[in-house]
Amino acid sequence: MSEDAPAERVRVWKTPAGVALCAEGDIADPGSRGFVLQIGEAYFHGFVVRKDGEVAGWIDRCPHAGFPLAVELDRYLTPDGSLILCGWHGAVFDPLSGACTGGPCAGGRLTPWLVEASGGVIRTA
Repeated sequence: MSEDAPAERVRVWKTPAGVALCAEGDIADPGSRGFVLQIGEAYFHGFVVRKDGEVAGWIDRCPHAGFPLAVELDRYLTPDGSLILCGWHGAVFDPLSGACTGGPCAGGRLTPWLVEASGGVIRTA
């Protein structure tokens, strides 16, 4: 008996501008939320951080090993909300600049995902 393996999802690394993601108030300050967008037959994986009244978007991929950062859904920040945490290897990143400030990818940075908050809505830019 032969079973077909599930097809691997094709990933893309950019999104079109103007896609509404959520209301700004849906993400705590500080807070984070992950998004998976289907673009044609492919998928984009990213997350948005809200901190000090600003929003920043990041591609959900650790520069150290290429894994998604969160081990649990939407848990991208350290418990005190001060840093982004790679739950797999412990690397930490500044939430607004994406710079790695400690761990196995020191000196590296997250890949930006252009987002903006306007009129109470967070959208792709």
